[in-house]
Amino acid sequence: MAENSINSALLRKMFLSAAAGLEVNKEWINTLNVFPVPDGDTGTNMTLTILSAAKEVTALPEEPAMGDLCKAISSGSLRGARGNSGVILSQLFRGFTKEIRQYDELDIPILTSALVRATETAYKAVMKPKEGTILTVARGLSDKAQALAGQDMDLETFMKTLIEEGDRVLATTPDLLPVLKQAGVVDSGGQGLMQVLKGAMAGYLGEEVVPAPESVQIAAGAAGEGSRAQEPQDEIRFGYSVEFLFKSAGGASVEEARALSEYYNQIGEGAAVIAENGIRVHVHTNDPGAALQKATADGQITDVRVSNLRDLTLVEVHADVERLKAAIESEKKAAEAEAPKEESRGERKEYGFISVSCGKGLSEIFKSLGVDVVIEGGQTMNPSTDDMLCAIDKVWAKNVFILPNNSNIILAASQAKDLTKDCAVYVIPTKNIPQGVTAMINFAPENSMEENAAAMADAISTVKCGQITYAVRDTVIDGVEVHKDDYIGLDGKHILADGQDLTEVAAQTVQKLADADSEIVSIYYGSDITEEMVNELTKRLSEELPGVEIEVNNGGQPIYYYIVSVE
Repeated sequence: MAENSINSALLRKMFLSAAAGLEVNKEWINTLNVFPVPDGDTGTNMTLTILSAAKEVTALPEEPAMGDLCKAISSGSLRGARGNSGVILSQLFRGFTKEIRQYDELDIPILTSALVRATETAYKAVMKPKEGTILTVARGLSDKAQALAGQDMDLETFMKTLIEEGDRVLATTPDLLPVLKQAGVVDSGGQGLMQVLKGAMAGYLGEEVVPAPESVQIAAGAAGEGSRAQEPQDEIRFGYSVEFLFKSAGGASVEEARALSEYYNQIGEGAAVIAENGIRVHVHTNDPGAALQKATADGQITDVRVSNLRDLTLVEVHADVERLKAAIESEKKAAEAEAPKEESRGERKEYGFISVSCGKGLSEIFKSLGVDVVIEGGQTMNPSTDDMLCAIDKVWAKNVFILPNNSNIILAASQAKDLTKDCAVYVIPTKNIPQGVTAMINFAPENSMEENAAAMADAISTVKCGQITYAVRDTVIDGVEVHKDDYIGLDGKHILADGQDLTEVAAQTVQKLADADSEIVSIYYGSDITEEMVNELTKRLSEELPGVEIEVNNGGQPIYYYIVSVE
């Protein structure tokens, strides 16, 4: 490579290549999960974060002003940040772009200063930084850059040496976090950061981004003898893109569009269903026949387009994803058009609440407790900072309380708080649904907002929560030997129970959470649980925990058969 500096046009190309490098490896990164549960989403969160910025970067000219490019990268990633790793990635971009935005050309000294500032910014964004994570990898990169800065080398050698050091530091993360070594994986956020850098390097060299086989070797080396290294996964979860225009005898009502949207989100992901001159449908699914059959049973379809995403080039897949995003954005704007306009909302109310929830029953519970806006999300689909900002605006209150109800959403909520200037935002650090319910119950309108925030945070510390799901791989954690497809009960930090009988595992999980002072056990059962199954569990717990009140709620949540709390 002849260039020994990077101008804005090349940086734009490198950033878009970095986004592709992360996206092509996202499903594999998702599997680098400490617990063998079906909700690994680090790769997805980091990809959605960088794609949010990539969308703004793509809208710029091919030779943008450096300041405009930096603004697009920083603001796009900050608002699109999802999950803890996504938020940290956005903070890395924020620090990096703050350092370089004043320059037209970037050389090794400037890049070194930018890496140092990126690392410092990311560490400051986390209240309790933990080593063995993406932060450790970022610091290793900035430390190495400073060590190299005084040496005589070209830019290509500088970047390749940084990547080698990043891989080396990544391989040490299991030594810093025992849970990683136990699970036989390296840190997923750190792995995501390395894919960003390798994608950027490919863009610098003018090479095509491909899944990186050396990453598998790193994971295998960190896993230890006898552990199973994770193989790269097919990055496309749903293989077909289906688009068509649907017309029924009833016209194109909003209610009909919503009903279709519910169906298509069950057989695929990210469905966009827009009532406009008929009903326009765009969905990614593994069953295009079912998508078309549903529509033809209720009406007529035209303008049908079915694409096999696995047969398309990466560029063509990106184009299809962008069309889907545009359709979803159009659907969102149509819904916003029906909402009251800002000028008609009147004066802000004193306080309001936002809760993150996944499952119709859980959402109804929060609404019954006084929550104004429920953001659909949670495991596998963490809402973004922008989702939080939109919800804050929708609540229209002087004081807004946010209940993330997931440890991987707290940082995004905090970032939304920092970006909000026209009202007071209080993030109550709820890590699960039962804590969110407890926080709402402990709100007292007669107290000040600061007193309420403190009381709600204090109340959730007394809640013990367990979740029952299934294992996606064989592993040994906390001395418990887990086999793929076993039912497992977790408390967020440990596996409490494992087995092939769902009721047995759920009962064992509750028993390990309960003690002599326990008074109430609350059960939130998921979408895969029948009334007969929950009655069997309730009967058993009543016999084994005499004197303890058992409350049962239909949560309707996916992935987790039961969410239980003991108080």
